[in-house]
Amino acid sequence: MKNIAYITDEIYLKHDTGAMHPESPQRLRAMNQAIQPLSPKLTMKSSFKVSKSILELVHPLAYIENIENMCEYGGSIDSDTICSVESYTAACMAVGAGILALEGIKAGEFERAFCAVRPPGHHATPTQAMGFCLFNNIAIAAKYAQNIGYEKVMIVDFDVHHGNGTQDTFWQDDTVFYFSSHQAFSYPGTGAETHRGEGKGEGYTANYLMMPESTDTELLDIYENDLPPLVNSFEPDIILVSAGYDLHESDPLAQLNITTEGIRKMVQNILASRDVPFVFFLEGGYDVKALGENVKVTLEEMLK
Repeated sequence: MKNIAYITDEIYLKHDTGAMHPESPQRLRAMNQAIQPLSPKLTMKSSFKVSKSILELVHPLAYIENIENMCEYGGSIDSDTICSVESYTAACMAVGAGILALEGIKAGEFERAFCAVRPPGHHATPTQAMGFCLFNNIAIAAKYAQNIGYEKVMIVDFDVHHGNGTQDTFWQDDTVFYFSSHQAFSYPGTGAETHRGEGKGEGYTANYLMMPESTDTELLDIYENDLPPLVNSFEPDIILVSAGYDLHESDPLAQLNITTEGIRKMVQNILASRDVPFVFFLEGGYDVKALGENVKVTLEEMLK
């Protein structure tokens, strides 16, 4: 059995997006309750607040300070992306979970980690908060991983919505491979299959679209047949996963017909793709009951 860290913090519950917002604190409460039976097998960790120098691995200082100032009073960055007085600290600690995971893996404390965080991150570009995201948790983690010796980083993103911010960050980078499966014709409208990177980064971005109403068959075709050859050719030293569970059939913000068993098999394929450390970062998933169940099956597979 693998040694897995589950990294979360009470601060994430204080990121207040307002009544009726789909990205709610209840998501995290449902997850933490659902994984209770597994907790004796997990290394439970609390996060920490990163410095601005860590955030600057991806985001310019002016952008960081703008987010900090907006959160001081709370309000709307756009119609979807809300911040409250605790949101800056929560966002810094969402990034911190990834840093803690990488440091723990590097030190041999555990082999894999799941970062149960809010706010999510993969829509945040280097200069724009959007899609519920303030800082790009996984992109910052990828840069930090390279700083501590993981030269080639692969990011696998199975959120139903394309991780435009992550793609933007590494668009011209041949040391970070960005792989995404997502629903066609959905927010934010990026991630065409013809988008493959640019300059030395050309060929290091791979997007796979699923039509609305796609099932486990279409999803698993991508993860059984398309992902493994790319992992084998890139040979990453570590794999980071944007784990968005809004691809599930119950999700109110998507139109796919993916079952919990389909998600389990997809996670199995991701974990079997290469014998390297894995860090999963929570992204979407807005049916709270299904979110808890799907995170639980993910952890069950990670423990094997």
